[in-house]
Amino acid sequence: MSTDVKKGVTMNTIKKFPKLLTGTVPDLRTEQSEVVESGLSQNYSSNLKGFTLIEVMVVLFILAILAAIVAPRLIGRTDDARVVEAKVQIKNFDTALKLFKMDNGFYPSTEQGLESLVKKPATGRIPENYREGGYLEKKKIALDPWGNPYIYISPGTQGEYDIISYGADSLPGGEGYDTDITNWDM
Repeated sequence: MSTDVKKGVTMNTIKKFPKLLTGTVPDLRTEQSEVVESGLSQNYSSNLKGFTLIEVMVVLFILAILAAIVAPRLIGRTDDARVVEAKVQIKNFDTALKLFKMDNGFYPSTEQGLESLVKKPATGRIPENYREGGYLEKKKIALDPWGNPYIYISPGTQGEYDIISYGADSLPGGEGYDTDITNWDM
């Protein structure tokens, strides 16, 4: 007998399953045992794989519950993260300014600003022992988390220098997330 029929189906199989020649697919529930016995299980087993609608709905329901629990906790944390980021940046500026003073004996003036931490000042009191590469790892002064420049005043009103971020509202004062973040409050 010829075994050269489409998809490896033999003539014996065609005799057992004449519906294969007509292009109709046998009902898998009633003819499954015949399929397994005849060796066609690998042709039909791929049709049996998958998830039922109930299984998919259960998984979606579980994911919806998890999202309902986790999402509110993450959404409210954005503003908290910005406040923490501003405090960390101010601490980094604070450390860099102390290194600047150790090398040069003075803090940069208000006019020289925080830019003096990444580029040697060309005006005002010129530092003689300026560190090559500056005093910050990144070669630019970052804006605060709300997209505004930090305020640098030297000599400061609260110490040798003041570093201020006006918070979410970008205005002096405020409460909550609008509160000013300063180097002397840390």
